[in-house]
Amino acid sequence: MSNSIDFGSHIPYYIQLMDILKEKIHTKNWLPGDQIPGEQDLCSLYKVSRTVVRQALQQLELDGEINRRKGKGTFVSLPKISEGLVQKLTGFYQDMVERGLKPVTKVLHQVVVPAPEKVARFLNIAPGEKIIDIQRLRYIADEPIQLVTTYIPFEVCPALATLDLADCSLYEYLEKEGNVFISKGRRYIEAVLANETEANLLGIDQGDPLIMLDSISFADTGQPVEYYHALHRGDRSRFEVELVRLHESEKRLVELESNFSGIPKA
Repeated sequence: MSNSIDFGSHIPYYIQLMDILKEKIHTKNWLPGDQIPGEQDLCSLYKVSRTVVRQALQQLELDGEINRRKGKGTFVSLPKISEGLVQKLTGFYQDMVERGLKPVTKVLHQVVVPAPEKVARFLNIAPGEKIIDIQRLRYIADEPIQLVTTYIPFEVCPALATLDLADCSLYEYLEKEGNVFISKGRRYIEAVLANETEANLLGIDQGDPLIMLDSISFADTGQPVEYYHALHRGDRSRFEVELVRLHESEKRLVELESNFSGIPKA
């Protein structure tokens, strides 16, 4: 591919520039995380207007090839981390380990508090009952990826109040040490924008996209044992869902099973 714009071609200049820049990314001339030249430098290098450069960069950003940060520059996008948390009853730690990644956890707070009304409703307990409130920042390769706040009724597993959660799976601990097996859950996924606090913790800009995952997990007794609110960086995360087509008899069974009680509306 040519490294210059063919001004005699019928192909729009911004598409030619976009292809040139994309080729640099795909041939590893620019590596993930590298900062690429600014708009004015690209104008000078390829003898095109700023309008052409902006059109090319806008399309590359839409394609997920680059990430533009206000006041910082334009960077080659880092690869997204695939997660199966939408379709599997696993936690982030276990999910990442299964994918060959090494998650690191920073515990921001871990306290026993009275349950606020909303959390109590999700956990099917009385407001004011004791819960364990745990907020963690999860890292992959030294980069913050997920901010998650977990609420668990204190009586479910009192030892969690003092457990070191920096390097362990919460679900695995609940099962092995707390004799609590999570057998069913309901998860809600939504796109949101980062507020100032969330952006600072996740190393992104305020207003950047986040993927919000709210989850209620149930023990095999039917009792809600966990509610968590997780925020995943939109530029680094994607969720995998495996779809199957059911026969009509199977559809009815799934409908009946999905109508179990105890799941409040978000």
